[in-house]
Amino acid sequence: MRLIGLDPGLRLTGWGVIDVDGNRLRHVAHGVIKVATTGSLAERLNELFGGIVAVVEAQRPVEAAVEETFVNVNPGSTLKLGQARGVVLLAPARAGLPVYEYAANLVKKSVVGAGHADKRQIAMMVGRLLPGVEASADAADALAVAICHAHHRAHRQLAARHVEAVQ
Repeated sequence: MRLIGLDPGLRLTGWGVIDVDGNRLRHVAHGVIKVATTGSLAERLNELFGGIVAVVEAQRPVEAAVEETFVNVNPGSTLKLGQARGVVLLAPARAGLPVYEYAANLVKKSVVGAGHADKRQIAMMVGRLLPGVEASADAADALAVAICHAHHRAHRQLAARHVEAVQ
């Protein structure tokens, strides 16, 4: 099963694709969608949407996972990031993919073991879980979101089987 993880940002949005077979994870691809810092907000959001659509079309994941964003001190920045996050949620949903959301602390805890890990620790653990992968901070974060989703997806499936067995 192919999963895509997305780490939203208005200027840089990381993406990472993994294949999951049971409890085995395999790196497929990763990258960063870079959006121009010039132009109107609508133009920038459209550029972000187009970038995500292109990645989804090229990689053909069957599910998407998006990291929830935290509130910044600057309300204007928070609002713009929220709009970018909306685009990041919309693009895979428009492609017909189920989209799951994970809190940043849960992603970090799932991958590193601590909910307050820094970007360097996340990148290091992503490299260990997906041997040979060296990804920039944004792409490593996106791969971490995909890994988190793979783990939690497996737990949801086990719970569903248990409920079916009990009924």
